[in-house]
Amino acid sequence: MQKKKYKILHFVTKVFILILGSVLASTGLEIFLIPNNIIDGGMTGISIIASSLTKLPLGMFILILNLPFLVMGYKQIGKTFALSTLFSVICLSVGVSVLHPIPGLTHDILLATVFGGIVLGMGVGLIIRNGGSLDGTEIVAVILDKRSSFSIGEIVMFFNLFILGGSGFVFGWDRAMYSLIAYFIAFKAIDIMVDGLDESKAVIIISEKSREISEAIIDRLGRGLTFLDGKGAYRGLSTDVIYVIVSRLEIAKLKNIVQGFDQGALVTITNVEVTGKRYKKKSIH
Repeated sequence: MQKKKYKILHFVTKVFILILGSVLASTGLEIFLIPNNIIDGGMTGISIIASSLTKLPLGMFILILNLPFLVMGYKQIGKTFALSTLFSVICLSVGVSVLHPIPGLTHDILLATVFGGIVLGMGVGLIIRNGGSLDGTEIVAVILDKRSSFSIGEIVMFFNLFILGGSGFVFGWDRAMYSLIAYFIAFKAIDIMVDGLDESKAVIIISEKSREISEAIIDRLGRGLTFLDGKGAYRGLSTDVIYVIVSRLEIAKLKNIVQGFDQGALVTITNVEVTGKRYKKKSIH
């Protein structure tokens, strides 16, 4: 019974977050970007251009243009992702239709670009974080990624640069450049919403001053760490390799600590997902 309640609560929470993300995305589009002829990338951007040229409802284009990709996603990626995306796209279509009669909040082009990109990115980020998407080009990118040497990000970037460039012929080249700025702002907002400001980084440090560096990390960052046994392949010398997990905001300070003891130290940094209290930050006294 308790397991069933948990599943219901999880489902309701997910639906609420998908709706919230769609509302934020709709707000970013209709209250900031579209009134100033600034577009988003992907199918949404194509829908904005098509709506402007035909004077037909934007929500209709968003739904119709994304449907083929949703069918593709259902077959290639998975049922849960496809259904979550379909629900989010429907909510976005309804959202932009409801908000369309409302006048834009500002006609200052720079303010509209910045705040529109932030709000749109927050909405899309919430949806991605909860297993959905708002754009068919991302589905195509995931599928093409398996069949080509290009990454998902590179494929999406190619599509969007083509779409944003095309907007210059419809809205003018100054608006196309503002659209590109809004896209990059939204992209960064998505990154923050998906990974969080406290995104974790795994850092491996190889240095002859490993003991001094480790003590400084513990004292100045309050982070626990692990020593790994390392052995150089060339000279065969043994050394302590430091493995530590920090937040992205602590990376600069960590680099300064390492550089202060050994400017020739080898430092590698990777993104990681961390669970468990063992890696939580300790208080610094």
